[in-house]
Amino acid sequence: MTTQVIVLNGGSSAGKSTMVRRLKEILPDPWISFGVDDLIERLPPSMLESESGLTFGPNGEVNVGDEFMRLQDAWMRGIAAMAKAGARIILDEVFLGGGVSQERTRRYLEGLDVLWVGVRCAPEIAAEREIARGDRVIGMAVSQAEVVHEGVVYDVEVDTGRAESLECARAVMAYLSEAARAGTVRA
Repeated sequence: MTTQVIVLNGGSSAGKSTMVRRLKEILPDPWISFGVDDLIERLPPSMLESESGLTFGPNGEVNVGDEFMRLQDAWMRGIAAMAKAGARIILDEVFLGGGVSQERTRRYLEGLDVLWVGVRCAPEIAAEREIARGDRVIGMAVSQAEVVHEGVVYDVEVDTGRAESLECARAVMAYLSEAARAGTVRA
């Protein structure tokens, strides 16, 4: 079996989106990418800064409400259905609950061959990127830099503060190639 889903987990401005682009450039098969930012962009404005949707604290904290969780559940079921139907998926995630979030994602992807990738970046580098982007709540990168990795188990970890995104993508591709040769199946 070959990998069907690649899950990239890291804090805001860690470099996941750039890695996704590089992976889609170098992987031999076509891959479709989705991320939590895609879901957030598609929410009605009324759900942003709503207790049932998403609220942001003064230091970049993200608070998730019940209605957001309901929509995220539908979103993840849809992504899993596409993978089960044969699409190869790269998922750009921010596990605010660390290992608990990974376990929830693992349940959605049950029965699929999944590669879990930790995308790390020093908080100060992520904070600089956050400011340069101009589209993030200031403080989000620092508040998420470590907490998203707590209790999460990865197959591969990369550090986008120490290596270029293409080099990080190549490390993921090398792992995929080696796992395919070895016949390793991950769930």
